[in-house]
This record gives sequence, C-alpha cells and structure tokens, in this order.
Amino acid sequence: MRASRVEFLGLKFDGGSLETAIEDMLSGAGHPFRYVVTPNVQHVVHIHEQGDKLRDKYAAAWRIYCDSRVLKGLARLCGSKLDVVTGSDLTAGLLERASSLGLKVAIVGPSASDSVILGKRYPGLAIASYTPPMNFISSEAEVQSCIAFICGAGADIIFLAVGSPQQETLAHRLLEYPDAKGVLLCIGASIDFLTGRQQRAPRWMQHSGLEWLHRLVSDPKRLAQRYLLKCPKIFGLVVAQMWQPRLRA
Repeated sequence: MRASRVEFLGLKFDGGSLETAIEDMLSGAGHPFRYVVTPNVQHVVHIHEQGDKLRDKYAAAWRIYCDSRVLKGLARLCGSKLDVVTGSDLTAGLLERASSLGLKVAIVGPSASDSVILGKRYPGLAIASYTPPMNFISSEAEVQSCIAFICGAGADIIFLAVGSPQQETLAHRLLEYPDAKGVLLCIGASIDFLTGRQQRAPRWMQHSGLEWLHRLVSDPKRLAQRYLLKCPKIFGLVVAQMWQPRLRA
C-alpha cells in the first residue's frame, strides 16, 4: 500500500523505505511509461527560482522521493516528516535487483565504457545505452533522438543521467509518447559512484546529512557555487513556509 504523500516547500514527497521504493518501481516495469524524481536541496531551490514551468515537471512524476537528509531535518522544523530515499541508493538497489531478475535496462547519459563497467558489475542485466551530446536539451533534434532511443529500447527500467533539470524535462516530454514503456529514474551522477568516477561520502557522513560537504571538498572548484551560494537559499524558503500560512504543509 502506497504511503501518504507529505507536502513540503511546494512538492508532494512520497514516503516509504528504500526497499519499498525498489519494489514499487519493479512492479511498474512493462507498464505504460512513468518516471521517478529524487529532489535534493539544490533541486528545490531551483524549482522555486524557475517557478511553475519546472515545478510542473516534478509534480507530474509518478513518485517523488526525498534525496536529502538536510531537507528531512528542515521539514521536521516545520512539523512534517519526510522519509529519505536517495537517488544513489535507489539506483544501486534497482540495478542489483534488475540484474538478479534478468531485466533489460536503458541508460541515457554515461559513456559506452561506463555501461561496460556496469555490465561487468551486474552481469544479469541486458543494457542498452545512449550518450547524447552536451546541451542536447536545447536541440529538438537531439531530444527526439533520446526519445526514439528510449521508446525503441523496450527496457523495463530507464536510468536518465543527464543532469537536472535536463533529465526531468526529458522525462516529462516522454509522457507525450504512447510508445514509451517502463519506469524511468532521474539519477544525476549516481552512475559515477558505481563506476568509480566519483567516490561517495562515507556512510557516517551520509547519515549525518554531510554528504554535501564531502562532495564540496572533493571538487570545490565545480561545486563551491552550488553548495555555498545557491543551496543556502533553502533556509529562506523554509522561513517563508513557517511564517506564511498559505505555504505551510
């Protein structure tokens, strides 16, 4: 039975554990297309900056799981309880289960060599992969190439790893196509953790809500603006929700 949704900062988050999320997604394999998003602090801030145009792409998702223990803590301050199901854990868990079941997966974003590494790590998988060019989302022809690949792959599970909001935009477009099947997960950099391109934070940092700090220290040049300038805007959004009744969950 599906857990009730919890509204926080304009998004309706699904509850449940990692295990129930995996089972839920596997149950949707082979059915009409649907997609899953896992917003974190950065995503929530970006949604509020972009307004309804981006919010609608998240709202149309079949499942919305909280990817951030920071968000969970802030929601608690507002009297809401969010369950955390991180995109990285969900990706790894789905690949493992899909491998054991011999399912077909489609991966959009990572290189062909990354797919080879995944194939060795999860030998039970049938993998189809496609690597679009940078900034593909600004070209309708490239978007159509991605859509044609996904519709033609016939995969049970689709992993979209092209960065936010490109992946959410492409997932939303796929709702327009009756030929699209299966369950799609927007995963950001999750594949990089499985192939070794990036190292994930130690477990204690993950469970302490400090995974962002590990990523910042690992790549300060690329991530300083994200974590030190953009993400702190979340506190203003939380204060607004606490003090404005119309924004309360």
